[in-house]
Amino acid sequence: MSSPYSPATALARSFGAADITATQTQRISHSTSRHLDRFAHEHGKRVQELISDGAALAQSFSAAQQHLFELARDYWIDAGQRMMMTLDVLRERADNDAQHEAAGTPPVLIYDHAVALDGKTLPRPVNYMLLKILPPAGVVTYEWKRPYVIIDPRAGHGAGIGGFKQDSQVGVALHDGHPVYFIVFRPHPEPGQTLADVMRAEAEFIAEVHRRHPEAPKPIIVGNCQGGWATLILAAANPDITGPLVVNGAPVAYWSGRLGENPMRYNGGLLGGILPALVLSDLGGGEFDGVHLVSNFEMLNPGRNYFGKYFDLYSNPENNRASFLEFERWWGGFHFMNEQEIRWIVEQLFIGNRLSRGEARIERGRQLDLKAIRSPIIVFASWGDNITPPQQALNWIVDTYADEHEIRIRGQRIIYMVHDKVGHLGIFVSSSIARKEHAEVASTMKTIEALAPGLYEMTIDEQFGEGIDARFHVSFHERRISDILAIDDNDRSEERGFAAVARLSELGAELYDLTARPLVQSVVTDEMARLISDTHPARLQRRALGHDNAVTQAIREAADEARAARTPAAPSNPFLALEQFWAKSVIQAFDVARDIRDSLYEATFLSIYSSPLMDAIASTHAFQRVHREPKELRFLPEVQAILPGIDRGGFEEAVIRMLILLAESRGSVRRDRLERSAKVLTRDEPFASLGAERRAALIREQSIIVEFEPEQAIKTLSELLPDVDDRNRAIDVVEFIAGSVEDMEPNTIRTLQRLREAFGLPPLALAAVSADPLRENGAIRDVA
Repeated sequence: MSSPYSPATALARSFGAADITATQTQRISHSTSRHLDRFAHEHGKRVQELISDGAALAQSFSAAQQHLFELARDYWIDAGQRMMMTLDVLRERADNDAQHEAAGTPPVLIYDHAVALDGKTLPRPVNYMLLKILPPAGVVTYEWKRPYVIIDPRAGHGAGIGGFKQDSQVGVALHDGHPVYFIVFRPHPEPGQTLADVMRAEAEFIAEVHRRHPEAPKPIIVGNCQGGWATLILAAANPDITGPLVVNGAPVAYWSGRLGENPMRYNGGLLGGILPALVLSDLGGGEFDGVHLVSNFEMLNPGRNYFGKYFDLYSNPENNRASFLEFERWWGGFHFMNEQEIRWIVEQLFIGNRLSRGEARIERGRQLDLKAIRSPIIVFASWGDNITPPQQALNWIVDTYADEHEIRIRGQRIIYMVHDKVGHLGIFVSSSIARKEHAEVASTMKTIEALAPGLYEMTIDEQFGEGIDARFHVSFHERRISDILAIDDNDRSEERGFAAVARLSELGAELYDLTARPLVQSVVTDEMARLISDTHPARLQRRALGHDNAVTQAIREAADEARAARTPAAPSNPFLALEQFWAKSVIQAFDVARDIRDSLYEATFLSIYSSPLMDAIASTHAFQRVHREPKELRFLPEVQAILPGIDRGGFEEAVIRMLILLAESRGSVRRDRLERSAKVLTRDEPFASLGAERRAALIREQSIIVEFEPEQAIKTLSELLPDVDDRNRAIDVVEFIAGSVEDMEPNTIRTLQRLREAFGLPPLALAAVSADPLRENGAIRDVA
């Protein structure tokens, strides 16, 4: 055996290093090429637009040259008035901030609400509260309908963004008759509070909702952004307490993303890992100021956050004032976490990526496994989201399950939907998204538990009707794990560099704990921490025009005069067009700088963390969760317990098995068919008496039988239903759910013919079964 230090070993290692270096060069080249391509495409198109606008602007000035003095006068009067009114709105923002902070920074919900349970009163106190949303006048909710519980992100801002508008997640659920609850939080954590305490409090909140609605099914939990991973953690640690989960724009697989995109994922490697969060927590007297997170978000799109939103206000202060102040009340309501909380989030999620890989621990001895979740999961992502790209929202599925077969075997239903362009906040704030996607998701909740276990993509296609009467054609398409991997256009091998970041971050934290930290903590007083917080630039620029500023009164008086004497320039005034041209140029300059920065940012990260040295450092942390081989799934204990019962059962087992066989033959499910299935399985006897848990168990059992023994599943149907009348009734139920023969795909027709043959029944008739064959057997109230 050769020595580990032999020339042969050294040569092999040199070849390995050469391979890594070649890969590093290839990644940097690919990244740079992609940045350049997008840069040329986007900015080339925008430059062409500016040139075209400039030509039109020159023509308008040429045509108006005889009246330029009058037009200039009108414009400057208009511009001066708008400037005073804009400054006055900024003064209002500063005063609103002061009032909002003095009131304890309450949630920005526009709905009346009452405290249902205060986390401060629990045995392990937390700064979280459960609010009951009070329906507005004219809106009726039903105590027996499935409640909604919405968890907003705790990512630097306050709570309430999910109920920020009438057309919102709250509004959609209320107008469908569901009781709605909202989990919010106070600005400062309780002393010693941990995320394990928060999770326990959220579990108690769900229990409180159960107590208030004993006749209703388990509540739907909606998690927005950082509230999304909180929702998954809650369900993983408490699998039996929740109904379906809706996870909107939630980063869970933090290392994922596309080369040439998603620069935010590189922050940990280029900013020092966990160390900045620890230092900032110590400088905050043990609390981490959320203003730092908000500043990071703003830097993703500086053109919009530092110029665009203010120019939009300035260009039309009368119409844009209310929406600007409404949003800024939430955006500037900075909240805090304590050091334990931010450290867990950064180490376990942002940098460690442990939740996705099955290694996260909410507390000592309590590991979190997303496989433990039994509730259906809907994941909403968007290509326009620069904070949570689709890869980060979806790759946890790839990391958690061996393949789509394991999802079925585990009895899980995972549905994902990827929007084309909506931005991060738009996923849970946009009115158009609320009216369409969230409305369809809410409608889907009535049927989702009738889906066979598996991985699906939800698509919203054709629209029927307009406005509030609009309805959409919704389908669920079976997908494979490979379909999610295809969202990534690379092999994810670059994620190994993030493993090096995680290891170095741990080392840096340990070194800081043992050396500088005691000194930093000893010199930071409460007064110093408060001064550091108050003098953060994001706070200072908002407070600059507050009531304690000497010029504020003059601005207010000037704005009042401007409103009283308001004389807007004519829309055709070329100076207004020049103003718009200038604004577009400024925003493009910001965007050019941002795109250059992002390109250099990524190239720097790849240059450092794709090197042979970092590849060696990553070796201890660059692991993936161990999956069973697909062929081994058959030998799982639960599978082995179910398969021997393939020929045992009755009417319920036969109908559910046939529905699963039909779904397998189609590969997709239209929602109208799913709605019929849900109504039969939840409202008609004998299914209504089963209850949700027994019904879910039957669907899982029959799914496993169809998964591993599809031929035997058909052949043994006759043994489940020896009586001819039962066979006829069962096949009628299945054909009623399947719908019109004219709308069936060939595979569906063939499967129905095989089912009839298995029962010894005549071939499929052209006339559809139009009435529910079980209706006369009684029905129960639709509680979904």
